[in-house]
Amino acid sequence: FIKKEDLKDFATKDEMNEKFDQVLTAVDNLAKSVKYFQAEMAANQGAHDRMSDNINNHEVRIKRLSRYAGDLT
Repeated sequence: FIKKEDLKDFATKDEMNEKFDQVLTAVDNLAKSVKYFQAEMAANQGAHDRMSDNINNHEVRIKRLSRYAGDLT
């Protein structure tokens, strides 16, 4: 059987609520960090896509100019 003195090391309801509050606050902070990170990644991907499109456009223009220059020689 459990004696009253055996229960003295158990956390009280208020202590447990405080611990859960701390854990949930930490989880909230992590969730916010992930949200901001995902937004930053999306912005970086957009910038990368734009740069890639510019590079491809330049490659097409260089090929056209090379063909045109070849016709002149």
